[in-house]
Amino acid sequence: IFSTGFPDYAIEGFDLNVLDYLVKPIPFYRFLKSATRAYDLFKIKEEKNNAIKTEQEPQFIFVKSEYENLKINLDEIKYIESLKDYIKIYTDREKAILTLSSLKSFEQKLGASKFIRVHKSYIVSLKHIYSVQRNRIVIGEKWIPIGLNYKEKFLKKIES
Repeated sequence: IFSTGFPDYAIEGFDLNVLDYLVKPIPFYRFLKSATRAYDLFKIKEEKNNAIKTEQEPQFIFVKSEYENLKINLDEIKYIESLKDYIKIYTDREKAILTLSSLKSFEQKLGASKFIRVHKSYIVSLKHIYSVQRNRIVIGEKWIPIGLNYKEKFLKKIES
């Protein structure tokens, strides 16, 4: 939005792809109309970008465990625990899935909108969180600690 005391440059302003051109003195209703239009345009672009990101996120992954590749739907995953060079994936299944991988590399495979790292050893599914109590998360019977380095980002994520 351009704001100036010279109305002669309005056409040049629109050539620069401006949203609006306000000439001083600016009446408040005119400023409000322009700001509202800018806000609406911003929201539309943000929703469009979020829709594109959601479409691009995977719905499932394949994980090598023992001598087979297992297909895991991301909605099934409750949390992931790091065990040195291995990670343990806890799902709705009876037995946890153990695979050779680092938590950092596995985190990149997951959708950022569904999972969040909350500790150096844990990634949790936002969908499966039952409650948050002080510095820990409750998922089913498991209590997962929230690391100090991850706490602020986690709290922002669950508030939005």
